[in-house]
Amino acid sequence: MTTTSAGLLFYRRLPGAGLEVLLGHMGGPFWARKDAGAWTVLKGEIDPGEEPHAAALREAGEELGLELPSSSAPDLELGEVRQRAGKRVFAWAREWPAPVPDLTRVAGNTVEIEWPPRSGRRLEIPEIDRVAWFTPDDARRLVVSAQAAFVDRLENAVAENA
Repeated sequence: MTTTSAGLLFYRRLPGAGLEVLLGHMGGPFWARKDAGAWTVLKGEIDPGEEPHAAALREAGEELGLELPSSSAPDLELGEVRQRAGKRVFAWAREWPAPVPDLTRVAGNTVEIEWPPRSGRRLEIPEIDRVAWFTPDDARRLVVSAQAAFVDRLENAVAENA
């Protein structure tokens, strides 16, 4: 069965420096020493009967462990991508208003995994172990490959509305 997730891609505009996007680094021992392909839009599975945008907001808040900043403009719909394993991901973008809080200590939700695989040993790990702001070029290099399309779509939408 194909899973479907929804997420929120935060962005900010820096004077003279352009655009940056906020990505989360996947937690746990498998991702600990990985960089490229180990970053993701703040996302999670859509609950049965849940509207995708509502799921995106819920999941982003859970993964950051804080109340999301409000926006005066509607969130920008970035569409859908299908990741290599078949997972469908819907995303929206929201500009993070200044000032941006210190995001070095993410206190989001955790998940239990079996580690090492097939060992019977269970570990509780953070879904996201840290977040960081990236330029669009760096984000495309580090994010799960299919999700680079979200960065492209955001960058094009911001350029069109400039």
